[in-house]
Amino acid sequence: MKRVLLAAAVVAAGASAVMAQQQVAVQQQNLMKAQARSMYGVLGKMVKGDTPFDKAAADAALKALADDVAKIPTVFATNPKQDVKDATYGSSRKIWQNKADFDNKVPYVTKAIADAKFTDAASLKVAFDAIEAKCTNCHDTYRVKLK
Repeated sequence: MKRVLLAAAVVAAGASAVMAQQQVAVQQQNLMKAQARSMYGVLGKMVKGDTPFDKAAADAALKALADDVAKIPTVFATNPKQDVKDATYGSSRKIWQNKADFDNKVPYVTKAIADAKFTDAASLKVAFDAIEAKCTNCHDTYRVKLK
């Protein structure tokens, strides 16, 4: 009986660890999706002309983006060792193999966001491209396509 209870406890502990790791991966994915909503759902649509230029909405999206980017080192402190179930993109294990380099990329994105000055869709595109270049610099190394 003790062996059965011990085995059940080990299985439960393992399941809890897997669930905790999945929660970390989901938190990381949610942060990146929030950034994508600001970057592409708001700013990108204005840059492409899919939505009219709206300075207040662009400013709010940039603020949200800046707030979210600042969270990257903390949210990616833990390696979940698994990807979000059915996700299209995931975090490369390279993040935790070279965490200092990963964290060092954040200030460049933050600076590009802070430097974003625009008064119309054309100047927003210049700012958007500068921010996107810094984001892509990290994504090229630390993001993997899962499917």
